[in-house]
This record gives sequence, structure tokens and C-alpha cells, in this order.
Amino acid sequence: MARGDEALEPVELIRQSGAVLRVGKAMLSSGTGSYRVKSAMQQVARAFGLDRHEAHVTLTEITTTSHSGSIFRTEVAEVRTVAVDAHRLAELTDLTNALRPGATVDEVNREVDRIEAIPPLHGPLANALFAAMACGAFAFLNNGGVVEVVGAFLGAGAGQALRRYFLHRRFNQFAVTMMAAAVACLVYLGFVTALEVWAGETAASHQAGFISAVLFLVPGFALVTAALDLAKMDFSAGVARSVYALIILTSAGLSVWAVAWATGMSSDPLAAPALPLWAIVLLRAVASFLGVLGFALMFNSTWRMAFAAAAIGMVANVLRLQVADAGAAMQAATVLATLVVGLLAAVVAPRLRIPRITVSVPAVVIMVPGAAVYRTLVGLNNGDVEAAVQSGVQGVFVTICIAIGLAGARILTDRAWAYER
Repeated sequence: MARGDEALEPVELIRQSGAVLRVGKAMLSSGTGSYRVKSAMQQVARAFGLDRHEAHVTLTEITTTSHSGSIFRTEVAEVRTVAVDAHRLAELTDLTNALRPGATVDEVNREVDRIEAIPPLHGPLANALFAAMACGAFAFLNNGGVVEVVGAFLGAGAGQALRRYFLHRRFNQFAVTMMAAAVACLVYLGFVTALEVWAGETAASHQAGFISAVLFLVPGFALVTAALDLAKMDFSAGVARSVYALIILTSAGLSVWAVAWATGMSSDPLAAPALPLWAIVLLRAVASFLGVLGFALMFNSTWRMAFAAAAIGMVANVLRLQVADAGAAMQAATVLATLVVGLLAAVVAPRLRIPRITVSVPAVVIMVPGAAVYRTLVGLNNGDVEAAVQSGVQGVFVTICIAIGLAGARILTDRAWAYER
């Protein structure tokens, strides 16, 4: 660079653009949707006094352009970590919402440094127990009995412990998913087999519950944010997230099929238990609350976020199941339930000063038809096309209905969603 050229460099714009991009990368690596990443970067850019800021965000990449007067700066960044951290997301949201005109680059960088230095709220053992609790609750909601609930609890806990161990050491995410699914299924099978030997139970009568042991691997956050991105017509991000979720499901499904094929386990749905109506409603409420609570805490939510999500999810999921039992199509019941989740989240989240997504997504993850998706893959691999198509179509339409309900609630409560700008 020739002498005097440094004076021509837009040094301040370079620093401001870098800080805006850094906030975007932190938001994206926390698992939020691209629409929220763009909104956060816009907030930072406005606080810096930039004239205009534009961004293109996918699952793992961000391209931004910051304008100041007649000059602009374009930067590209890649985020390789695809994960969910609700606490970090809430901290970053508080940061961007608190910014006012005149904020400096140093202030923003200092806050991001602080947020990135915060360790996980829950240790490895607690994280595994939360996954176990969620899948145990799933086992009951999938018509399992005591044996299925305990088996799913043990299998999911072991699988999540292995998954977290290897992901924190940056192993390939898809390979880790396959290993975790295999471990969860094998631990479940080991439990029911040991029960047969010890107590004389028939292991074959409990094998179908093993599907619930792998539901902690369902990429619920990715599926829901993909649907919301598509609803906002952000197709590049929505399609990328959908493909990522599909590969995760396929990776887990292949392990589920391999274990089922090797051991002869059945993935057929369980028959509903014969219980009085009041008992079914009460147990579904407890299972829904614990299931959502487990998922929320597994996403590194604070206890306040987790309890709010669990309360909302309990109300909505019991409503969904009872409406379906009354004769309504599961798709219609799902739209109604997710609409309720979105509306309740719009009321509760601002009062608790937490992002809506940290409440609404865990509350609907329990409605994602993970068991149907796994049965689809097992059916296809076993050549049972009829069962695979039936489960697959149900899974696809229920997932679409989750997006419709959440997007509908957003449109009703958020002007940014109701009107194109």
C-alpha cells in the first residue's frame, strides 16, 4: 500500500461491518432462524449509524453488505457449528434490543466476548438426564407402558451422553447421530431383554417402544426454524435447514433400521392403554410437561424459559391429542395446537423478557412426528412400502401443519410477519 493510501481506507466502516457480522454469526450458531439473524444485524447496524445493511443468511453462511454514504463493504463468513443454545440466544437478543443510536464497536464486541465466554448452564450428566426425561415422556405419549417409559429413559440418556461427548470434540455430526441412535436402541433392547430374563416378561411385547428412545435426535429446532424461514419466503435458508434436518433424520433412521433388522425388533405402533378419560388427560398433561421441559433444558434453556415452554406445551399438546381422539384429523389438531402455542408465546415471552423462539420451539418439538419418520425409514428398508408411505405422508403433513400454526400466530401478533417490507 502506497504512503497515504491508509487515509483512504474506510477504517470505521470496516470495524462496524465486522462487529455486525460477528453478532450475526453468534446468533446463527445459537440455532435461530435466518429471519432473526437478519433482524439482529439490522439492529446493530442502525445503532452504529450505518445508512443501510443487507444480508443473505443460510444454515452455515452469512453474506453482508454495510453501506455508509457512497461507500460499502461486503463480507462473507461461514459458521460450521450447527447447534442450539437458547441461553446464548437470549443473551444476544437482550444485547441487540438494548442497543441505542451511538453505540460503539468496542461496546458491542465487549458484550459479545462476555456472552461467548458463558459456559453451558447444564453439565453433561444433567443434559443426558434431560434427554432421557423427554424421551421417557414421549414413550408414554406414544402409548407405551412402564417398561417402554423406563427403557426409553435409559436408552435416550445413554445415547445423548455419547452424542454430547463426541459433538463437543467436533466429530462429524452425522456419524455421531448414527452412533447415538444405535446406542439408544441397543440399551433399550438390553433393558427389555434383561427384564425378560429376570422377571419373565415377554421382551417381544415391549420392542416397539424402542422408537421413543431415539426421539431426542429429532432436529426439532431445525425443522421448525426451516418452516418459519420458508413462511417468510427465505427459501435459501429454509431449504438448507430442511435438507440438514432430513440428513440428520436419515442418519438416525438408518441406525434404527440396522438395529431393528439385526435384532428382529418391531417398530409397529403400540396400542393405546385402556384407562379412564380423566387418567389419560392427567397423564398426558404430566408427560407433555416433562417432555417439553426436558427438550427445553437440553437446548441449554434457563429454568425460567424451560418452565414457560413446558406450561405452554402441556396445554397445547393435551388439546391436540384430545381433539384428535374426538375424531378430528391429526393435521387439523396440530394446526390448532401450534396456533395456541404461538399465541401463548406472544403473551408470555415479552413478560418474561425472553425470545419467543426459546418458548415456542420447545413447546412444539414434542409434536414433531419423529416416530412416524423413523417408521417410514424402517418400512422402506424392510420393503414394507405401504406402511412407509402411510407413516411418511402423515409425518410430512403434520410437519407442514406445525409451520402453518406457528406462522399463523406470528402473522396475527407481529406486524413484521403480517406485512411485506
